[in-house]
Amino acid sequence: MQAFPGPVLPATPRMRSRTALVVSADRSFRQRINEILTGLRWQVREAEGGAAVWAEASAAAPAAVIVDSWLPDLDHGEFLRDFRTSFPDVDLLSADGTAAHESPRGPHRQELLYALRRSQDSDTAAWNSAPVLPEDGGVTRHGHIEVISDSSHSAQTLEKPAAATPAGEHSGGGKANTANERLPELVGDAPCMLEVSRRIRLVAPRSTPVLVEGPTGSGKELVAEALHRLSLRSRKPFVAINCAAIPEALLEAELFGHTRGAFTGAVQGRVGRIEAANGGTLFLDEIGEMPLALQSKLLRFVESGELQRVGDNETLKVDVRIVAATHRPLAQHTQTGTFRADLYYRLAVFLIRTPALAEHADDLPLLVHHFLERMGRDAPVKRIDAAALAKLAAHPWPGNVRELEHVLERAAILAGDAPVLTSQDIDFGLTVN
Repeated sequence: MQAFPGPVLPATPRMRSRTALVVSADRSFRQRINEILTGLRWQVREAEGGAAVWAEASAAAPAAVIVDSWLPDLDHGEFLRDFRTSFPDVDLLSADGTAAHESPRGPHRQELLYALRRSQDSDTAAWNSAPVLPEDGGVTRHGHIEVISDSSHSAQTLEKPAAATPAGEHSGGGKANTANERLPELVGDAPCMLEVSRRIRLVAPRSTPVLVEGPTGSGKELVAEALHRLSLRSRKPFVAINCAAIPEALLEAELFGHTRGAFTGAVQGRVGRIEAANGGTLFLDEIGEMPLALQSKLLRFVESGELQRVGDNETLKVDVRIVAATHRPLAQHTQTGTFRADLYYRLAVFLIRTPALAEHADDLPLLVHHFLERMGRDAPVKRIDAAALAKLAAHPWPGNVRELEHVLERAAILAGDAPVLTSQDIDFGLTVN
């Protein structure tokens, strides 16, 4: 995604002292900020994306701009940098309350921060504090999770973590906790994980194509399943296909179906994955691995909603919502010609990024609990001691959440009948004997 730098303008004398410009693709976020600032006697203008901001600001520079953490049309970081250059006197704030690119502190900064705080308190994806790993001995509660302190395996257990209490809130208050704010498919209370939940809620009710980008093992298919569950298509099929797992020669037939005798071995006709998803959601995992020749055929379907089975002359009209996923930077691949730019822009109408585990490492206790509980469905639930948890925390997790799940499963096997996982059971599989 390329930034649109806009015109480089000098600071304008037409700056309005109590005018704020709220920039977000999320209408509800804009409305919350608008209502709060209006109550504080601000004049508020709104923009859905970065490109619209340039026109608004060029006409009359506001005193302050509040920018959401994602822009649908421009790169967020480049936009902040370029806007700071063009409008150096504007108080430029990100949605998390941080000043952007050495923005000057305006005279009304406290009111702006108050508005952001109020909007986050009412947002279902409020950014709240995350649990902290235990550092000392004893059975310690950090982030509402109990950990066995040593291998003596006292009677304490690893209890289910309560949701983290937002900063500045008391646990006895009436505010909803993060367990109710994040989606159940997505384990983690870190801001980046809550942001994923927020974006899913925003786009799920629509039929808008979604592109999920993130490293391998970061939960992209969980995002696709959540989009389907929250959509109006939830009673219809959810059909997934891994574009990297099927040989190129067979992928077209898998997607579009084929007639009897269409190719050697086609002893009978078969419905393709696209047609099987009619009325529901089609999840195209690892879309970046799709051959260029097939990308053009997929593009025709995305544009027209019509498909043609291999070996057939008739076309079928199919209604599916497409969710694609990739671990590759597809925008860069469009520059090199390894992925069609026209298909990319059709699929990436709305982007969701799944973070690497290293980006929300504070969620490790929650994830450990989640996987131990899930493994306990078929066997006694195991606990974990502090040394083992510390060993997990020190690992860089190149394989992300999927690697964590496999490491815990391996540890449970190595522990045998022991009720508690120790550091000796944690094997990252980095060496081969």
